[in-house]
Amino acid sequence: MLLEVKDLVVSFPTPDGLVEAVRGVSFAVGAGKTLGVVGESGSGKSVTAQTVIGLTRGARVSGSALFEGRDLLKMSRDQLRQVRGSKIGVVFQDPLSSLHPFYKVGWQIEEAIRAHEKVSRAEARRRAVELLGLVGIPHPARRVDDYPHQFSGGMRQRAMIAIALALNPSLVIADEPTTALDVTVQAQVLELMKRLQAELGMAIIMITHDLGIIADMADEVMIMYAGKVMETASRHDLYYEPHHPYTTGLLGSLPQSGHEGERLVPIPGQPPSLIGPPPGCPFWPRCGFAMPKCRLEVPPLRAVPGAPGHTSACWLPLELTGYSVEVDAARHLAAVAEGATAVATASGAEEAQP
Repeated sequence: MLLEVKDLVVSFPTPDGLVEAVRGVSFAVGAGKTLGVVGESGSGKSVTAQTVIGLTRGARVSGSALFEGRDLLKMSRDQLRQVRGSKIGVVFQDPLSSLHPFYKVGWQIEEAIRAHEKVSRAEARRRAVELLGLVGIPHPARRVDDYPHQFSGGMRQRAMIAIALALNPSLVIADEPTTALDVTVQAQVLELMKRLQAELGMAIIMITHDLGIIADMADEVMIMYAGKVMETASRHDLYYEPHHPYTTGLLGSLPQSGHEGERLVPIPGQPPSLIGPPPGCPFWPRCGFAMPKCRLEVPPLRAVPGAPGHTSACWLPLELTGYSVEVDAARHLAAVAEGATAVATASGAEEAQP
């Protein structure tokens, strides 16, 4: 595996208490593959990625993150600087705030190159022009001398992709790279990243809150909620055979073709506070299938039978996968039966007491 993260825990001390932002996250990304990381705002997606590359100063971190056999979490700042940019590229959410407004776009690409390689400024400029052309900027030899405010939103994001690819990294972390873009430009940026991945062979971690963004891109998908992994699966299994109620809730909130005029189905409630999160499954207050067990015990990631690599952190029977009214009815019956069993067990225990 190119990157293998195990039992990552990240917390931030604050005056109000300890924020448990990431709680035992594990995942792996193979060379040339795409991992989609999906969840609502505050689920720990960005903190997970930023911690892996050493961008969460002041945080309490434990676990491991092996990249090409070396643990990123144990590297010094100087060692991480050698990895960031040259081995791992990053495309941030807002290119306008990521690009320095006082420097020309071309200079910022050149700086990324010259920070890691001993090349002349003329050679760095030539590569900057080449990179802008690679990501689809028209007239790159002229636009290389433009400032960020002279680029459109889509062009700025393309420039950020150029910086991320400047040193041919083996892994690119794309942290919600299409959030600030309109739908047409979103599609263009995603198509660009797919094309560049096919040409250059790098792996991608695509972080997003929208399952629709990665529908045609991800090889594997990891669903996060309240700092924990809720479900992992191949793209096909996640879209067609989901198990966790949170995953089905995310799918239900997407617009469906052929259902024009129908209301979207939101997930009720709000994510929990990560300062002293409640016991049990973090999703149970919003789950329509919550059982007494869910309130008390944290469900581990369990393997879904018949689907290699498909795991779900839910107490519902693992064979109840899919996204349909019939499957939801079966989930409801299973939850009711489990609840009745729990009540009967508790009553028997009380009667047995002297």
